[in-house]
Amino acid sequence: MTITNLTPRQQLSSGRVPLRLTNLFIGLTLYALAMALIIRAQLGVDPWDVFHLGLANYLPLSLGVIVILTGVLILLAWIPLKQWPGIGTIANALYIGVALDFFLWVLPEVHSLGWQIAVFAVAIIINGLGGAMYIGSHFGAGPRDGLMTGLHLRTGLSIRLVRTALELTVLGIGWLMGGPVGIGTVAYALLIGPATQFFFRWTIIRLP
Repeated sequence: MTITNLTPRQQLSSGRVPLRLTNLFIGLTLYALAMALIIRAQLGVDPWDVFHLGLANYLPLSLGVIVILTGVLILLAWIPLKQWPGIGTIANALYIGVALDFFLWVLPEVHSLGWQIAVFAVAIIINGLGGAMYIGSHFGAGPRDGLMTGLHLRTGLSIRLVRTALELTVLGIGWLMGGPVGIGTVAYALLIGPATQFFFRWTIIRLP
């Protein structure tokens, strides 16, 4: 089973739409839950959330709203890159922010180091599962991943180089704005890829 890169029309005509939509929104919900758990663990967050939390120090908005607005602005950058958003792209941009605000409202902060490590570890597993379910639904890349692939296609630079440059940029800007950088930031960078890859074998939906 492989990951596809379908146009919006192909996404809707490729079959198994109810199952794929269920996979999409369960995956996005798990992804938002993992984001909230990582934030509550207070060990450091992924580069994009360093940026989001840095912005939150200056904007009188909830973190979820900041995530949504950032996603929308990134989608505008898709236009000169000639990237086409899919259903999953729009859902990612709008739904994750709403779900994140809900989970941050429900979940308390974690203070004991042992519990912080345990919560962070569980969050990585949930994040990997959620990301694999979302990607495996074949409804298109999220705004940030689409920016990466668009820059890759337009510049000819490798995915690795483009992703590294993007994440270091948002990490640096977020850190300058006071976003939380910690051991968890490094751990996330090292673990999220293997965690997501592990769950692909069960979550990528086979298309007819």
